[in-house]
Amino acid sequence: MPEPSVHHVEHVMGTVFSFDVRSPRTPEITVALARAVAWLHRVDRVFSPYREDSQISRLARGEIDIADCDPDVADILRRCAELERETGGAFSATADGRLDPSGLVKGWAIERASAILHEAGARDHCVNGGGDIQLRGEAAPGEPWRIGLADPADPAALAAVVSGTDLAIATSGTAERGGHIVDPRTGRPAAALASLTLVGRHIAEVDALATAAFVMGGAAREWAAERPGVEAFAIAPDRSRWWTPGFERLALLPG
Repeated sequence: MPEPSVHHVEHVMGTVFSFDVRSPRTPEITVALARAVAWLHRVDRVFSPYREDSQISRLARGEIDIADCDPDVADILRRCAELERETGGAFSATADGRLDPSGLVKGWAIERASAILHEAGARDHCVNGGGDIQLRGEAAPGEPWRIGLADPADPAALAAVVSGTDLAIATSGTAERGGHIVDPRTGRPAAALASLTLVGRHIAEVDALATAAFVMGGAAREWAAERPGVEAFAIAPDRSRWWTPGFERLALLPG
């Protein structure tokens, strides 16, 4: 696989974002990359629940109203409410009792950053934010992108390899941060799965739904199979695994 024409790593939003652009470097792409990075920092300033001065933190404390916030805040909270209804409460912007729309915001920020690059002519690129990925175009002429999914029981091993173009991939699990994903319906950490990966087209949706599906546990299998436009792959704590029928068209699975 050829070297990227543009590669950049940025620490922002409490994680690491990487940009891997395979389209030929142009001045427009260089400018777009700077814009995409600036966009991520803007999102952090507005939405971070860990920054005392962010609009989300101030809104949660009652210091400002929605009308005082960036218009994106109202849009994000509206979409969070829709996702809560769509997932039967498995997704929530207040899962731990405080306002925190991060479950939607990170994927939304990644997708917008990818769009900035695409509109500038970077038709072939990967934007990876803490393991949540938006892929556009190809890795090389005639070659799909290939993304390995880590085995939660052995991070050095791959549980599967997803292959394709114009894909969004998001994984929720306990391998790196333990039981940090709270089931909003019970207030307790979700523990029925070790990891769950969703694959679709748009990371804003796929990332949020991966969190919800992880919370659903075993019920996510039927839910994902009936959800148009996404495929799922899950690993249970006992290392058993399941996937939706269409996942095999996108992935290489160990025998």
